[in-house]
Amino acid sequence: MDVALLSMAMSQGQVRQDSSLALMKKTMDQAEGQGEALTKLMATTNVQQAAQPHLGANIDLKL
Repeated sequence: MDVALLSMAMSQGQVRQDSSLALMKKTMDQAEGQGEALTKLMATTNVQQAAQPHLGANIDLKL
């Protein structure tokens, strides 16, 4: 195999790997931000002020 061709193939592989890693980091950062926003939203929500607070208080089970 030609050395120049091998060098180009390895370089292209490295570029693909670097771009994939950068995309994964951005995705993880975005997911972390959304998780923090959801946690903040859940902490500020008061369950007693729900539209129908009487629903969900009891569970019927049949054994």
